[in-house]
Amino acid sequence: MKKIVLASDHAGYSLKELLKKFLLKKNYLVKDVGTTNQDKVDYPDFAHKLSKIIKSKKYTIGVLVCGSGQGMIMAANKHKNIRAALCYNVKSTKLSRLHNDANVITLGSRLISKKNALKYLNIFLKTKFEGGRHKKRIRKI
Repeated sequence: MKKIVLASDHAGYSLKELLKKFLLKKNYLVKDVGTTNQDKVDYPDFAHKLSKIIKSKKYTIGVLVCGSGQGMIMAANKHKNIRAALCYNVKSTKLSRLHNDANVITLGSRLISKKNALKYLNIFLKTKFEGGRHKKRIRKI
């Protein structure tokens, strides 16, 4: 069973809750590290918290949600062995896994629909890393 950790800031809270329900329905083991409501918070705090959990290898996949997805991806990618990808369409989502072996999906709640967010998360979870020539490139990150 895949273990997935989720986090958001205030702007991403509602979408994070929807994604969490989706994952629980699909029988994933889900850990939600906040935020717990729509009160204003600082997105880096939650990106760092999630990244530390992924780095510990207790959870294999992370989901970060903020208004644009940009702040979360910047903060998460400061961590060694975190490969966060901002997914905004089907192709960007597939390639983030196929070529970059992304272990964290970042979504912008103000830029994509709920329907598309669910679609991108599902694609992210189902797509496997191609390996091959891409392994060498991942090591260079």
